[in-house]
Amino acid sequence: MRDDILKNLQQEIYDRCQKETNKFGMGCYYHIAAVVKNAEILAEEYGADKEIVMIAAWLHDIASITDYSLYELHHIHGAEMAYTILKDYGYDDKKISLVQKCIKNHRGSVNLERNSIEELCVADADAISHFDSLPGLLYLAYVQKGMEIENGKEFVKNKLLRSFQKLSARSKKHYQNKLENVMEVLG
Repeated sequence: MRDDILKNLQQEIYDRCQKETNKFGMGCYYHIAAVVKNAEILAEEYGADKEIVMIAAWLHDIASITDYSLYELHHIHGAEMAYTILKDYGYDDKKISLVQKCIKNHRGSVNLERNSIEELCVADADAISHFDSLPGLLYLAYVQKGMEIENGKEFVKNKLLRSFQKLSARSKKHYQNKLENVMEVLG
């Protein structure tokens, strides 16, 4: 495992998230860190290449946090950016290609075919990360959108249910308890 790359990517993502040009603010860093944590769990659970999955998880939203104008196609631009970043680390070309496929196919809102267990891990980790970012979702509803209590609660619940529906069947089973626990807290 290339811990040097993982540590450097974590710092690079943190630094990019702190810049004023990052329209998503630091909440995006916590989202990405949650994706990495869940990607590592899923990689171990499913027998995927943990290094590929974790590197892709750190880089999956890099285009969005670097330049908001890339958001709509951030999965495509992010894969291109990952190539350059990983090449600078002297990372293996075949592994770079696997990381790029994970990034290209991570978006749950775009119907993309996932051809490897690594791609599935990153996509599912991205979807489930919202359950680890509950304070951020509540902040979005109540502070940024100015919603009333009931409307905000429904907004958050619906967002989480949509995220859960994006999971693979296997990950839905894995995370069913998490869904139930969060829904119980939200009432």
